[in-house]
Amino acid sequence: MQMSDVENDWFGPEAATFGDRVAGAREAAGMTQAQLARRLGVKRSTVCAWEEDVSEPRANKLSMMAGLLNVSIMWLLTGEGDGMTAPADELAEDGQELKPLVAEMRALQSDMRVMAERAGRLEKRLRALMEREQA
Repeated sequence: MQMSDVENDWFGPEAATFGDRVAGAREAAGMTQAQLARRLGVKRSTVCAWEEDVSEPRANKLSMMAGLLNVSIMWLLTGEGDGMTAPADELAEDGQELKPLVAEMRALQSDMRVMAERAGRLEKRLRALMEREQA
C-alpha cells in the first residue's frame, strides 16, 4: 500500500480503531446510537462504550452489528475487508480542507489513548509499591 493509499484509508488499521469504524458505519447507515442499540438489544451506553473503545461486543452482537451496518465482521475488527473507505460526509462531498484537521484529531486521540494506558500502568505500579510499604 502506498502512502497516499494509507492517507485515504480512513478506516484502515493505521488510521482508525474499532470504535471509529462502528461509529462511521452507523452514521453511514443513518442510525443514531439509540437506534443501533435498540436493534441489537443493548443499552445506548453500551454502543457508546464500543464507539469510544472502552469495551467490545461479544461475538453474537458483533455479527448482528455487521449485518445491520452492512459491513463485514473483519472490517469492523481490523479495517480490512468489506466496509467503508471514507466517512459518510467525505463520501458525500470532497471536504479536502477537513482532511488535515481530521487526521490531526485522530493522531491526538491515538496519543491520548497511549498516554492513558501508560498512566494506568504507572498507577498500578505505584499502588503495588504503596501496598508493599504498608505491609
